[in-house]
Amino acid sequence: MLSRIREIHDDSGGMIGSPRMHEDLVAEGTSTSLNRVARLMAKHGIQGWPRKKRGRLGRRSHRPPGIRNHLERNFSALEPDTKWVTDITEIPTQEGKLFLCVVLDLYSKLIVGWSMHHRQDRHMVIRAVEMAVWQRQGKVPVILHSDRGSQFTSGDYQRYLGGNRLVSSMSAVGHCGDNAACEGFFGMLKRERIHHRRYRTQNEARADVFDYIERFHNPRMRRRVAAQDRKLFAVLKPSVETG
Repeated sequence: MLSRIREIHDDSGGMIGSPRMHEDLVAEGTSTSLNRVARLMAKHGIQGWPRKKRGRLGRRSHRPPGIRNHLERNFSALEPDTKWVTDITEIPTQEGKLFLCVVLDLYSKLIVGWSMHHRQDRHMVIRAVEMAVWQRQGKVPVILHSDRGSQFTSGDYQRYLGGNRLVSSMSAVGHCGDNAACEGFFGMLKRERIHHRRYRTQNEARADVFDYIERFHNPRMRRRVAAQDRKLFAVLKPSVETG
């Protein structure tokens, strides 16, 4: 149990205290009491963050060796599946916070991968990237940009990227503008949907976010890309015919 407690604590960026830890263990099928979990954590120096800091989405850490900022705030892409960005946001519900991780294609602005979970850990992030990889056209390496959250610097995440032709790119500490594309999507999601809802359960929030991404945002982006392609074809067609 202590080994699993350490894993959950690391995955959360060091945020989870004994009450949340107990909830996660019980949800996984472990039979234990809150007092036992609290004693184990206290004995081994494992503690959550103070309540006033709970708004942060994980601790920022050092970039793994050899990883740099490949985008340098250049959020334009000439082709799909060449530059992706990823980030995490939180959605309030009456059952507690639900975390959403997305992977956004900078060419089309489509959400090509996403996942949701009650805990923001590396597994949630990897599931979002797996969806994006599954939908990817071709095998050309893709730059995948993120911040330095502990989920993105974890060994499991970095190994998954290395095994799937994904080039890890990371922001500098405190440079929120380095991931403005993801922040822009989260802003739209909250203005257009989340701020107008009061979710009773996490499943209710999941269903609504799914509806927004797959039935509203992505179809809208596909129409926008198709319109851009038609304009480009109209411009190029005379020169092609002349040639």
